[in-house]
Amino acid sequence: MPRLTPLTPDTAVGASRDLLADLVSRHGQIGDMVSTMAHSPAVLGGYLQLSRAMGRAKLDRRISERISIAVQAVQGCGLCLDSHVSAARALGVDEEEIGRAHAGTSADPAIAAIITLALQIHREPTSITDAQVIALRAHGYSDRAIADVVGVVALNILTGAFNLLAGLTPGAGLTAGSDTGA
Repeated sequence: MPRLTPLTPDTAVGASRDLLADLVSRHGQIGDMVSTMAHSPAVLGGYLQLSRAMGRAKLDRRISERISIAVQAVQGCGLCLDSHVSAARALGVDEEEIGRAHAGTSADPAIAAIITLALQIHREPTSITDAQVIALRAHGYSDRAIADVVGVVALNILTGAFNLLAGLTPGAGLTAGSDTGA
């Protein structure tokens, strides 16, 4: 059961009202995570800005969704995990690779290496080595793509932690998705 009440443009106040009204006018509807984030205009605005910025990431979306699956499997946000699994499927990632991402790896050594980096950023960033970054470059990742991993992880930490705090879980009629959900 949700711990925080979702808001609407009619029930939100100040900057949150404006942000929600803009989202509703552009998308028609908004997800429960976003409408619940409206309790804090700082959190909602920060989420929307980071989400939009990460939409311009250099990292391939099929890879970023696998990173998101790995991070959410650790973090424990079922709503986010379901959203990222659905997105990965829509992008053509097969079920075996989705399962591997859930376990924090990939059959492709280059993707496994970047997922490992993402999980280290999440769990223990001090354990990242120069050799790892050199190996990622050898796999063909640019410095920009490597840096984008931090943004993907940060966005997942924000959304997952928020959903867990708010009590937003899969199946309770809750919606998720990109700028308007999880």
